[in-house]
Amino acid sequence: MTTAFIFPGQGGQFVGQGQAWAREDESLKELFQLAETISGLPLTRLCFKGPQEELSKTVNLQPAILTVSLAALRRMKARGLTPDFAAGHSLGEYGALVAAEVFDERTALELVTRRAALMDQTAAKNPGAMTAVIGLPETEVARICELARHEGPLVMANFNTPEQIVISGEARAVAAAAKYIKLKNGRAIPLPVSGAFHSELMAEAGTAFAAELEKVAFNQPLCPVAPNSSGRPTSDPAELKTRLVSQITSPVHWTQTVENLLAGGVTTFVEAWPKLYLGSLVKKCLPQGSPATVAFQD
Repeated sequence: MTTAFIFPGQGGQFVGQGQAWAREDESLKELFQLAETISGLPLTRLCFKGPQEELSKTVNLQPAILTVSLAALRRMKARGLTPDFAAGHSLGEYGALVAAEVFDERTALELVTRRAALMDQTAAKNPGAMTAVIGLPETEVARICELARHEGPLVMANFNTPEQIVISGEARAVAAAAKYIKLKNGRAIPLPVSGAFHSELMAEAGTAFAAELEKVAFNQPLCPVAPNSSGRPTSDPAELKTRLVSQITSPVHWTQTVENLLAGGVTTFVEAWPKLYLGSLVKKCLPQGSPATVAFQD
């Protein structure tokens, strides 16, 4: 059995996330306390009691999701599970790098706290939107983005499944694209996010965060990690850092990530989350008849 540990990004949050784990394991309670100390945020309250609206704010949500994912990772390792590969969707790439021991939990929490603050600040300066496109091929979505760019910057930001691509950009451009999408009999589903993530509108955050990453030493990974910006697993610490620097403005190639993990022999995907969230995207990327299985850390 060849196993890939996968880590979700924003979107799968829910009030109560990680609460049962912390209740039964003192070390996980201590992990939440560490995350609160590093972030300066009431993450235990936000994760366990909400409210959902406050939990879902980018500045809170990114360290909150990472903390719960790290708790899941601890549980997975305690059960004797070890990854042959690791990957994460957007923010989840940080959890994947911890799983591969490229850097430790503290470093990941420090980086993600800073990342979240910078992205939140940049989104306030450069408002934008994101919309999931369902049921249209990549070539058609690319053509629609080109047509809608007269309203402002617009890119294909997340290649989530063969049937789902997320577009990101200025709100007017995203709205214009949504009209074209409907004319082509596709579905346009606005996402509840505060900015145009993985687009050029995040450039200011990307530049500032690159300076933070340069201070961090990247260790040789214990297993290959698939960066978002390429989707190709690598064990090169220098490449992992370069890819992470560009991640804030680069697309998330999740479909390609799954394809490459399957080509690498992965038979089991284990999601570091209390529910199946990112794993549902993996299932939609699997070829018909694939023997690969998808599970989550319960």
